[in-house]
Amino acid sequence: MPDLPHLLAFIAAGWLLNLTPGPDVLYIVTNSLRSGVRAGIVGGFGVLTGCFVHIFAAAVGVGTLLATSAAAFTVLKYVGAAYLLYLGVRMVLSRAKPPSDLPQAAAATGQRGLKEIFLGGFWTNVLNPKVALFFLAFVPQFIAPDTDNKSLYFVLLGVLFNLNSIPIVVGWAAFAGWMARRSAVQKGMHWLDRAAGVLFIGFGLKLAFTDAPVGRAGP
Repeated sequence: MPDLPHLLAFIAAGWLLNLTPGPDVLYIVTNSLRSGVRAGIVGGFGVLTGCFVHIFAAAVGVGTLLATSAAAFTVLKYVGAAYLLYLGVRMVLSRAKPPSDLPQAAAATGQRGLKEIFLGGFWTNVLNPKVALFFLAFVPQFIAPDTDNKSLYFVLLGVLFNLNSIPIVVGWAAFAGWMARRSAVQKGMHWLDRAAGVLFIGFGLKLAFTDAPVGRAGP
């Protein structure tokens, strides 16, 4: 494992990266705005579960395949882009709800709804090959070149990155939940949904036009 200064740098970098808005953060915030803090947290844990898939896949070489195979990267890229576009279009075309109905949305989100939110966060993350490439590029920087079992340390650091993300996930959800209680936000919720939908469409198009990486990288 890295020494204490490098470990603290790893934790700090993880916090900064998780604070950066992207499809995952947008998913957490929109669900928290629409259905309450619990829904946002559940969506965030779906995202983190998707990160675990990328971490373990990178450790066994699947991430390296995505980094070196244009065909594998392209297939996952287009599937992920299509999913983001689907989420975006659905939000843009969603019907407006009266402001008085919004406080009841959180209470109406039952176990089935939470499961759907969790799976949505999971697939938003898993189907994004850029997340796999991120772990391949970021984590190995904190693994000493002479380490015997690099895959094991890659997994350990990846798990630490995910656990380190939990306070940020909860923070984003809590902030969005607090914002949803403001009357001005409630009145403009439908337009916020549409704006978030446009952003999801933008993320999907950006992913669709992302070029496959060149070269080899791995833990």
